[in-house]
Amino acid sequence: MNFPTLIHQVVSGLCFGALLFLLAAGLSLMYGLMGVVNIAHGGYFMVGGYVGLSVFQGTGSFVLAILAGLATGGALGLLTERFFLRPLYALRGHEPVLMTFALCIILGDFSLFVWKGMPTWIPTPSLLAFSVSIAGSPYPVYRLFSLLIGLLVFAGVWWFQEKTRWGAIVRAGVDDKEMVTGLGINIPLVFTMVFALGAFLAGFGGVVGSPLIGLYPGMEIEVFILALAVVIVGGIGSLPGCLLTCFLIGLADTFGKTQWPGYASLTIWLALVIILLVKPTGLFGRKD
Repeated sequence: MNFPTLIHQVVSGLCFGALLFLLAAGLSLMYGLMGVVNIAHGGYFMVGGYVGLSVFQGTGSFVLAILAGLATGGALGLLTERFFLRPLYALRGHEPVLMTFALCIILGDFSLFVWKGMPTWIPTPSLLAFSVSIAGSPYPVYRLFSLLIGLLVFAGVWWFQEKTRWGAIVRAGVDDKEMVTGLGINIPLVFTMVFALGAFLAGFGGVVGSPLIGLYPGMEIEVFILALAVVIVGGIGSLPGCLLTCFLIGLADTFGKTQWPGYASLTIWLALVIILLVKPTGLFGRKD
């Protein structure tokens, strides 16, 4: 492998990791801060991408497609938390998991019914449909754009989680809901907004990632499993750990596909298993 090829593969791995982070960041918010394993999260990603595709086909505007994906993801998340999950919080059992699994199946079948199940994708926007030279060879600008978007989302979510009053309220509400409620804070509303924000990011990722990974039946389960692995291996509730794990998965996937094409999936999960064997709490996880 020559040096330019190595550089291209490293950059491609980081770009794929950034796309995965757009999905995993929302799940990290829900799971890490609220303790909710939302299996339907992959469905938000897929439906957001499909709605963005329909808007792009109707208007030709990639910006409107992104806005449509954002709105779709956020609306699905808000409806899920408010009408399906909130009545189940007090049960403290597996009911929320079963509920979100059912919603994931429903979203998958709905997409199959509406968009007919043919693998498709949103074309790369013309403004970003060119290449730049990296290590003397052309490289698609849209991939670099996806990397930039992933880093900006990381900065924004980290700031929200660690530096804002809302982030502090959510963390406090998870630890002691009764005390925070006693201070006059509407915790159910806060949790709904956080849940909607996580779904909002998933819908956004579905549109941004479509030109690179496409849209196809069954992807809602595939991307959810990968995102859940990222959240656990990175350390539950740790956004830096989530980002680092996404980059590691992206690199493992890229090098696996080029060096061992028949075992690409194995390289991803082997890397995650090794990390958990060395550090069972995750990269940035802490022991209770």
